[in-house]
Amino acid sequence: MAEQQNEPSVEELIEQIRGIDVGQFLLSTVSTLASLTYGKLDNGDLTGARVGIEALTALIPVLEGQVEAETIRDLQSAVANLQVAYAAAAGSPGAST
Repeated sequence: MAEQQNEPSVEELIEQIRGIDVGQFLLSTVSTLASLTYGKLDNGDLTGARVGIEALTALIPVLEGQVEAETIRDLQSAVANLQVAYAAAAGSPGAST
């Protein structure tokens, strides 16, 4: 008979969730969203890229005071790069937004 794995109880999971720092969780989410948005641009999904850029633009200010100023600047720079790449892709022949 296989040994049963020690899975955390519901109470343990709730306690782990309570211990998560919201600022760090949001930073992880924003970083993932930036990567996803770059991927959308690479695949020519301009609608998905636009939504990603808009979401990043809305979320980054929420991080102020939660993460280092340098991290905020890096994220803002990534959004600026995404906006330039989006504009270039949207302006190319055959682009659909």
